[in-house]
Amino acid sequence: MVYVRRTVDLELDDLFPHVAAIALDGPKAVGKTTTAAQRAAGIVNLDRTAERVPLEADPELLLSRPRPLLIDEWQNVPEVWDVVRHAADRDPSGSQFLLAGSATPRAGATAHSGAGRIGRLRMRPMTLEERGVGEPAVSLTHLLEGGREQLHGQTDVGLSRYVEEILASGFPALRSLSGRARRFQLESYLRNAVDRDVPEQGLAVRRPDALMAWLRAYAAATSSTAGYSQILDAATPGQGDKPARSTADGYRRVLESLWLLDPVPAWELGGSQFTRLGRSPKHHLADPALAARLLGLNEAKLLGTGGGSVGPEGRAVLGSMFESLATLCIRVAAQAAEADVGHLRTRDGDHEVDLVVTREDGAVLAIEVKAAGAVDDGDTKHLQWLRKQMGQRLIDSIIVNTGTAAYRRPDGVGVVPLALIGV
Repeated sequence: MVYVRRTVDLELDDLFPHVAAIALDGPKAVGKTTTAAQRAAGIVNLDRTAERVPLEADPELLLSRPRPLLIDEWQNVPEVWDVVRHAADRDPSGSQFLLAGSATPRAGATAHSGAGRIGRLRMRPMTLEERGVGEPAVSLTHLLEGGREQLHGQTDVGLSRYVEEILASGFPALRSLSGRARRFQLESYLRNAVDRDVPEQGLAVRRPDALMAWLRAYAAATSSTAGYSQILDAATPGQGDKPARSTADGYRRVLESLWLLDPVPAWELGGSQFTRLGRSPKHHLADPALAARLLGLNEAKLLGTGGGSVGPEGRAVLGSMFESLATLCIRVAAQAAEADVGHLRTRDGDHEVDLVVTREDGAVLAIEVKAAGAVDDGDTKHLQWLRKQMGQRLIDSIIVNTGTAAYRRPDGVGVVPLALIGV
């Protein structure tokens, strides 16, 4: 099959010639191995017993392999991390090692963080641009340069196609499957994570169904800042004998170590006008399709087809799923542009901005997400408030929606259909 380049390839193009070792972090099936293999002269697969056992006995054996060397599922022999780090110490020239891992090793498994020797790149599921959905006409990198230029572009991607992409998954191997096969594989992915991956990370799960219920409650909190106690309560409705908070915290930590949870952190910026910002993360699973599968969502439920109509609750679920898809696309593009992504919400909830993309110099691009084709003045109120607070530090603000055209409103706020956003 012809390899389809990913956004992270742009980063590897820039970095790997100059960095001795880079680790690609991300959930299973996201495409790390396939991407890294395009640059490798040799591959060591530590998921395979025949290759793992000799390296468990003597991790330095990998130094005799041809380079660039891909060490796949490196966390299965954590000692190789320190071998690579020492090799990079001795010879810091670029393009030597790529490490692909679908889990963070247990605490203490490696002697050193690798800081300054092993670079880390997060790899997420495929964005709409990577999937070939639409033709991007608005570059996030250019938006981050400021200038608030006029926006142009047309797309025929509508709400039903976005719903299709929410359900279709950004895991490359699942995208060619039929609807039932894809649902089956997503269900299996989640069950294998609970039954096998979590215990392998050192968390003994006495009641796997309780962990699955917690995951389902987390999925229901997608794109919200619900407290973890609320998520636990939602996972155990009507139960007097609830799991301890420490048990739920253990669920969260191990699922984050498997890269299955991908929360957006609260944005922080110094200044008296920002002393009342909330600190809770906004919840997202690695792929919106995982959340949809946990909640039993399908196209009919999200769009209200098949004789039904979308009520307020249905619109809220659709909005949260669309925001999660938009968040995935924005985060991948922002990482390539060397920018960080957070969200803003004041403690009293009076003001919130879905995504705050911050350049290294502190300049900010503010983004609201709306699962609708039309934008009115009310949709811009939080962006206008933030502009008053930040002044020139707010270099641009846009609303990402499901419409057909990119344009800039008279008040300066840009409107961009999600399918038109690219790196």
